[in-house]
Amino acid sequence: MFAVSRSSALLASRAAFRRSFAAVQAADKHTLVLVRHGESTWNLENVFTGWYDCPLSEKGHGEAQDGGKLIAAEGIKADIAYTSLLKRAIRTLWHVLEQTDRMWIPVNKCWELNERHYGALQGLDKQETVDKYGKDQVLVWRRSYDVPPPPVDKSSPHHPANDERYSGREWPEEFTESLATTLERVVPFYESEIVPKLKAGSTVLIAAHGNSLRALVKHLDSIDESTIAELNIPTGTPLVYELDENLKPIPQPNAIAPLQGRYLGDQDAIRQRIEGVKNQTK
Repeated sequence: MFAVSRSSALLASRAAFRRSFAAVQAADKHTLVLVRHGESTWNLENVFTGWYDCPLSEKGHGEAQDGGKLIAAEGIKADIAYTSLLKRAIRTLWHVLEQTDRMWIPVNKCWELNERHYGALQGLDKQETVDKYGKDQVLVWRRSYDVPPPPVDKSSPHHPANDERYSGREWPEEFTESLATTLERVVPFYESEIVPKLKAGSTVLIAAHGNSLRALVKHLDSIDESTIAELNIPTGTPLVYELDENLKPIPQPNAIAPLQGRYLGDQDAIRQRIEGVKNQTK
Protein backbone atom coordinates (compact mmCIF):
# COMPACT_ATOMS: atom_id res chain seq x y z
CA MET A 1 0.00 0.00 0.00
CA PHE A 2 2.90 2.29 0.81
CA ALA A 3 4.37 1.56 -2.65
CA VAL A 4 1.06 2.43 -4.34
CA SER A 5 0.88 5.67 -2.37
CA ARG A 6 4.44 6.58 -3.31
CA SER A 7 3.74 5.76 -6.98
CA SER A 8 0.63 7.95 -6.97
CA ALA A 9 2.58 10.80 -5.41
CA LEU A 10 5.27 10.42 -8.07
CA LEU A 11 2.69 10.53 -10.87
CA ALA A 12 1.06 13.59 -9.35
CA SER A 13 4.44 15.29 -9.06
CA ARG A 14 5.23 14.59 -12.71
CA ALA A 15 1.83 15.92 -13.80
CA ALA A 16 2.38 19.07 -11.76
CA PHE A 17 5.82 19.49 -13.36
CA ARG A 18 4.33 19.14 -16.86
CA ARG A 19 1.68 21.74 -16.05
CA SER A 20 4.34 24.04 -14.61
CA PHE A 21 6.60 23.56 -17.65
CA ALA A 22 3.68 24.25 -20.00
CA ALA A 23 2.90 27.41 -18.07
CA VAL A 24 6.51 28.57 -18.39
CA GLN A 25 6.43 27.86 -22.14
CA ALA A 26 3.18 29.84 -22.48
CA ALA A 27 4.65 32.70 -20.48
CA ASP A 28 7.66 32.77 -22.82
CA LYS A 29 5.45 32.96 -25.92
CA HIS A 30 4.39 36.40 -27.11
CA THR A 31 1.63 37.08 -29.65
CA LEU A 32 1.79 39.79 -32.32
CA VAL A 33 -1.07 40.21 -34.80
CA LEU A 34 -0.58 42.21 -38.00
CA VAL A 35 -3.44 43.31 -40.27
CA ARG A 36 -3.06 45.25 -43.49
CA HIS A 37 -6.01 47.60 -43.91
CA GLY A 38 -8.94 46.47 -46.02
CA GLU A 39 -9.19 47.53 -49.65
CA SER A 40 -9.26 51.33 -49.97
CA THR A 41 -11.05 53.38 -52.62
CA TRP A 42 -7.70 54.13 -54.28
CA ASN A 43 -6.74 50.43 -54.14
CA LEU A 44 -9.99 49.80 -56.00
CA GLU A 45 -9.17 52.52 -58.54
CA ASN A 46 -5.59 51.17 -58.92
CA VAL A 47 -4.02 54.50 -57.88
CA PHE A 48 -0.73 55.04 -56.02
CA THR A 49 -1.90 56.01 -52.54
CA GLY A 50 0.97 56.47 -50.11
CA TRP A 51 0.09 59.03 -47.43
CA TYR A 52 -3.07 60.24 -49.19
CA ASP A 53 -5.89 59.72 -46.70
CA CYS A 54 -8.50 57.83 -48.71
CA PRO A 55 -11.19 55.73 -46.98
CA LEU A 56 -11.94 52.03 -47.18
CA SER A 57 -14.06 50.82 -50.07
CA GLU A 58 -17.25 48.91 -49.34
CA LYS A 59 -15.32 45.70 -49.96
CA GLY A 60 -12.56 46.95 -47.63
CA HIS A 61 -15.00 47.40 -44.75
CA GLY A 62 -16.10 43.80 -45.23
CA GLU A 63 -12.51 42.54 -45.38
CA ALA A 64 -11.67 44.30 -42.11
CA GLN A 65 -14.76 42.94 -40.39
CA ASP A 66 -14.00 39.43 -41.62
CA GLY A 67 -10.43 39.75 -40.37
CA GLY A 68 -11.74 40.67 -36.93
CA LYS A 69 -14.04 37.65 -36.94
CA LEU A 70 -11.10 35.36 -37.74
CA ILE A 71 -9.11 36.78 -34.83
CA ALA A 72 -12.11 36.32 -32.51
CA ALA A 73 -12.59 32.73 -33.68
CA GLU A 74 -8.92 32.04 -32.92
CA GLY A 75 -9.47 33.22 -29.35
CA ILE A 76 -6.83 35.94 -29.61
CA LYS A 77 -7.46 38.87 -27.28
CA ALA A 78 -5.36 41.97 -27.92
CA ASP A 79 -4.25 44.00 -24.91
CA ILE A 80 -3.02 47.05 -26.83
CA ALA A 81 -3.28 48.23 -30.44
CA TYR A 82 -1.29 50.39 -32.83
CA THR A 83 -2.18 51.96 -36.14
CA SER A 84 -1.11 54.76 -38.47
CA LEU A 85 -2.50 58.28 -38.91
CA LEU A 86 -4.42 57.26 -42.04
CA LYS A 87 -8.14 56.55 -41.87
CA ARG A 88 -8.09 53.33 -43.88
CA ALA A 89 -5.87 51.70 -41.23
CA ILE A 90 -7.68 53.37 -38.32
CA ARG A 91 -11.07 52.22 -39.59
CA THR A 92 -9.71 48.70 -40.14
CA LEU A 93 -8.53 48.65 -36.54
CA TRP A 94 -11.96 49.83 -35.35
CA HIS A 95 -13.63 46.98 -37.25
CA VAL A 96 -11.21 44.42 -35.82
CA LEU A 97 -11.65 45.69 -32.27
CA GLU A 98 -15.43 45.69 -32.64
CA GLN A 99 -15.52 42.14 -33.96
CA THR A 100 -13.22 40.94 -31.16
CA ASP A 101 -15.06 42.94 -28.45
CA ARG A 102 -11.84 44.79 -27.56
CA MET A 103 -12.85 48.39 -28.35
CA TRP A 104 -11.91 49.38 -24.82
CA ILE A 105 -8.19 48.60 -25.06
CA PRO A 106 -5.57 51.37 -25.49
CA VAL A 107 -5.01 52.48 -29.11
CA ASN A 108 -1.92 54.35 -30.31
CA LYS A 109 -1.95 56.23 -33.64
CA CYS A 110 1.55 56.77 -34.98
CA TRP A 111 2.87 58.28 -38.22
CA GLU A 112 5.76 55.80 -38.11
CA LEU A 113 3.30 53.08 -39.15
CA ASN A 114 2.05 55.05 -42.18
CA GLU A 115 2.25 53.59 -45.63
CA ARG A 116 5.40 54.30 -47.61
CA HIS A 117 5.23 57.77 -49.17
CA TYR A 118 5.13 57.43 -52.95
CA GLY A 119 6.41 60.92 -53.73
CA ALA A 120 5.34 62.25 -57.12
CA LEU A 121 3.54 58.99 -57.93
CA GLN A 122 0.82 59.63 -55.34
CA GLY A 123 -2.52 60.10 -57.06
CA LEU A 124 -1.37 58.59 -60.37
CA ASP A 125 -3.11 55.62 -61.97
CA LYS A 126 -0.80 52.61 -61.76
CA GLN A 127 -1.53 51.27 -65.23
CA GLU A 128 -1.24 54.71 -66.85
CA THR A 129 2.10 55.15 -65.08
CA VAL A 130 3.24 51.79 -66.51
CA ASP A 131 2.14 52.87 -69.99
CA LYS A 132 4.08 56.14 -69.65
CA TYR A 133 7.32 55.01 -67.99
CA GLY A 134 7.35 51.29 -68.76
CA LYS A 135 6.64 48.30 -66.55
CA ASP A 136 10.27 47.81 -65.53
CA GLN A 137 10.73 51.37 -64.29
CA VAL A 138 7.46 51.35 -62.34
CA LEU A 139 8.32 47.97 -60.85
CA VAL A 140 11.63 49.42 -59.66
CA TRP A 141 9.84 52.37 -58.04
CA ARG A 142 7.13 50.19 -56.56
CA ARG A 143 8.99 47.08 -55.43
CA SER A 144 12.72 47.72 -55.22
CA TYR A 145 14.15 47.89 -51.74
CA ASP A 146 16.10 51.14 -51.89
CA VAL A 147 15.11 53.07 -55.04
CA PRO A 148 12.44 55.70 -54.25
CA PRO A 149 10.00 57.25 -56.72
CA PRO A 150 10.55 60.89 -57.80
CA PRO A 151 10.02 63.24 -54.81
CA VAL A 152 7.45 65.95 -54.19
CA ASP A 153 8.46 69.42 -53.04
CA LYS A 154 6.66 71.69 -50.60
CA SER A 155 4.48 73.16 -53.35
CA SER A 156 2.67 69.81 -53.61
CA PRO A 157 -0.39 69.01 -51.49
CA HIS A 158 1.13 65.55 -51.06
CA HIS A 159 4.14 66.91 -49.16
CA PRO A 160 3.71 66.13 -45.43
CA ALA A 161 4.65 69.71 -44.51
CA ASN A 162 1.24 70.70 -45.94
CA ASP A 163 -0.75 68.30 -43.75
CA GLU A 164 -1.61 69.40 -40.21
CA ARG A 165 -1.28 65.91 -38.75
CA TYR A 166 2.49 66.12 -39.41
CA SER A 167 2.92 69.74 -38.29
CA GLY A 168 5.05 68.87 -35.26
CA ARG A 169 7.98 67.59 -37.35
CA GLU A 170 10.61 69.05 -39.64
CA TRP A 171 10.46 67.76 -43.21
CA PRO A 172 13.00 68.08 -46.04
CA GLU A 173 12.23 70.31 -49.02
CA GLU A 174 11.76 67.23 -51.18
CA PHE A 175 10.18 64.06 -49.87
CA THR A 176 9.69 60.48 -51.03
CA GLU A 177 10.37 57.04 -49.55
CA SER A 178 11.73 53.66 -50.53
CA LEU A 179 11.04 50.50 -48.58
CA ALA A 180 14.49 50.96 -47.02
CA THR A 181 13.65 54.42 -45.65
CA THR A 182 10.23 53.16 -44.54
CA LEU A 183 12.02 50.45 -42.56
CA GLU A 184 14.24 53.12 -40.99
CA ARG A 185 11.17 54.57 -39.23
CA VAL A 186 9.12 51.40 -38.69
CA VAL A 187 11.75 49.21 -37.02
CA PRO A 188 13.04 51.77 -34.45
CA PHE A 189 9.42 52.49 -33.52
CA TYR A 190 8.75 48.75 -33.13
CA GLU A 191 11.85 48.28 -30.99
CA SER A 192 11.23 51.30 -28.74
CA GLU A 193 7.44 51.23 -28.37
CA ILE A 194 6.10 47.75 -29.15
CA VAL A 195 8.87 45.40 -27.99
CA PRO A 196 8.54 46.54 -24.34
CA LYS A 197 4.79 45.78 -24.46
CA LEU A 198 5.45 42.30 -25.87
CA LYS A 199 8.11 41.63 -23.24
CA ALA A 200 5.64 42.69 -20.54
CA GLY A 201 3.26 39.97 -21.74
CA SER A 202 0.82 42.04 -23.79
CA THR A 203 -0.77 40.65 -26.92
CA VAL A 204 -0.22 43.39 -29.51
CA LEU A 205 -2.38 44.17 -32.55
CA ILE A 206 -1.08 46.36 -35.40
CA ALA A 207 -3.34 47.58 -38.21
CA ALA A 208 -1.18 49.26 -40.82
CA HIS A 209 -0.24 49.20 -44.50
CA GLY A 210 1.34 47.00 -47.13
CA ASN A 211 4.78 48.59 -47.04
CA SER A 212 5.03 49.43 -43.35
CA LEU A 213 4.12 45.80 -42.64
CA ARG A 214 6.58 44.55 -45.29
CA ALA A 215 9.27 46.54 -43.48
CA LEU A 216 8.29 44.99 -40.16
CA VAL A 217 8.18 41.38 -41.38
CA LYS A 218 11.53 41.88 -43.14
CA HIS A 219 12.89 42.65 -39.69
CA LEU A 220 11.02 39.87 -37.87
CA ASP A 221 11.76 37.13 -40.39
CA SER A 222 15.24 38.34 -41.44
CA ILE A 223 14.17 38.46 -45.08
CA ASP A 224 16.83 39.53 -47.57
CA GLU A 225 16.40 42.55 -49.83
CA SER A 226 15.74 40.65 -53.06
CA THR A 227 13.10 38.40 -51.45
CA ILE A 228 11.24 41.25 -49.75
CA ALA A 229 10.90 42.92 -53.15
CA GLU A 230 8.65 40.04 -54.22
CA LEU A 231 6.63 39.78 -50.99
CA ASN A 232 3.00 40.89 -51.06
CA ILE A 233 0.73 41.20 -48.02
CA PRO A 234 -3.02 40.79 -48.70
CA THR A 235 -5.63 43.24 -47.44
CA GLY A 236 -7.69 42.52 -44.35
CA THR A 237 -6.00 39.20 -43.59
CA PRO A 238 -4.67 38.69 -40.04
CA LEU A 239 -1.05 37.56 -39.86
CA VAL A 240 -0.26 36.01 -36.45
CA TYR A 241 3.24 35.74 -35.04
CA GLU A 242 4.09 33.72 -31.97
CA LEU A 243 7.42 34.99 -30.64
CA ASP A 244 9.80 33.22 -28.27
CA GLU A 245 11.44 34.69 -25.17
CA ASN A 246 13.92 36.52 -27.43
CA LEU A 247 11.02 37.82 -29.56
CA LYS A 248 12.12 35.68 -32.49
CA PRO A 249 9.32 34.13 -34.59
CA ILE A 250 8.31 30.57 -33.76
CA PRO A 251 7.67 28.94 -37.17
CA GLN A 252 3.97 28.27 -37.55
CA PRO A 253 2.17 25.44 -39.36
CA ASN A 254 0.82 26.58 -42.75
CA ALA A 255 3.11 29.62 -42.81
CA ILE A 256 3.62 30.94 -46.33
CA ALA A 257 7.37 31.33 -46.92
CA PRO A 258 9.37 33.42 -46.33
CA LEU A 259 7.09 34.39 -43.44
CA GLN A 260 7.10 32.40 -40.21
CA GLY A 261 3.82 33.83 -38.97
CA ARG A 262 0.54 32.34 -40.17
CA TYR A 263 -2.35 33.94 -41.98
CA LEU A 264 -5.79 33.22 -40.55
CA GLY A 265 -8.48 32.06 -42.95
CA ASP A 266 -8.85 30.06 -46.15
CA GLN A 267 -5.29 29.52 -47.40
CA ASP A 268 -6.25 29.22 -51.08
CA ALA A 269 -8.24 32.46 -50.91
CA ILE A 270 -5.28 34.16 -49.19
CA ARG A 271 -2.92 33.11 -51.99
CA GLN A 272 -5.39 34.54 -54.51
CA ARG A 273 -5.40 37.87 -52.63
CA ILE A 274 -1.60 37.89 -52.65
CA GLU A 275 -1.63 37.39 -56.41
CA GLY A 276 -4.17 40.21 -56.72
CA VAL A 277 -1.75 42.63 -55.06
CA LYS A 278 1.09 41.39 -57.28
CA ASN A 279 -0.91 41.95 -60.46
CA GLN A 280 -1.85 45.59 -59.82
CA THR A 281 0.67 46.97 -62.33
CA LYS A 282 0.38 44.22 -64.95
